[in-house]
Amino acid sequence: MGIKKVKPTTPGRRQASFDDFKDITKKSPEKSLIVIKKRQGGRNNKGKITVRHRGGGAKRYIRLVDFKRDKFGVPAKVAAIEYDPGRGARLALLNYADGEKRYIVAPLELQVGDTVLSSQDLIEIKTGNAMPLEHIPAGVAIHNLELIAGRGAKVVRGAGNAAFVMGVEDKYAQVKLPSGEIRLIKKNCLCTVGRVSNPDKRHLVLGKAGRSRYLGIRPTVRGSAMNPNDHPHGGGEGNQSIGLKNPKTKWGKPALGIKTRRRRSSDRLIIKRRAKRK
Repeated sequence: MGIKKVKPTTPGRRQASFDDFKDITKKSPEKSLIVIKKRQGGRNNKGKITVRHRGGGAKRYIRLVDFKRDKFGVPAKVAAIEYDPGRGARLALLNYADGEKRYIVAPLELQVGDTVLSSQDLIEIKTGNAMPLEHIPAGVAIHNLELIAGRGAKVVRGAGNAAFVMGVEDKYAQVKLPSGEIRLIKKNCLCTVGRVSNPDKRHLVLGKAGRSRYLGIRPTVRGSAMNPNDHPHGGGEGNQSIGLKNPKTKWGKPALGIKTRRRRSSDRLIIKRRAKRK
């Protein structure tokens, strides 16, 4: 994708930047691979808001993306590169040799007409091909990575992201994730060669509050601007400090810098933690 600027005809457009969609080759989605997205507004099955600041937004369809890549040995031709309103990366529409169609997260530089393959054995190290970690040479960019074999890709799916295999030993491969974390993952877990498409997504500037609303994101109010019965930081006349030793969440739990991760069995697989944000 490319980023374009427009004439500053309004204050909202002065700072805004837009996607030029030049890498998109097909506008309408494949009808057999979409379902209607039901709006929840951040509410659970009892109608209680469990995720705040969600609601509204443009109507959209959910694209059914193949994260398992389990059609082994069947070559597929890239029919189109499409836009997905539910993620930053592009989607590639694959036409398999047996007639089936599937969406995958498109790797960077994948073109219409290319042929990709998924296999449990060693195949060509080529953008879009999927194979187990044990067959990936060190230093090759990968994405769409499984954490448990057969359950589908769970990590390295965001626009522009890539992980790198650092080595394979015994049952595990050492993988450096985009966050900087180095983790042991079973060597029979599938991954896709290449970097995720649309790396410029992170440089887009919305420019105005309205574009955030189109995405289904509602306004976020500071706790210090609330009343005492709504937030621990609330109350006071004018610009008051929070009046607490440490900041708290709306529900009174410590916030900002407090570790919330519980002890998990997968902790032993983490060799190096991600670096803290400054």
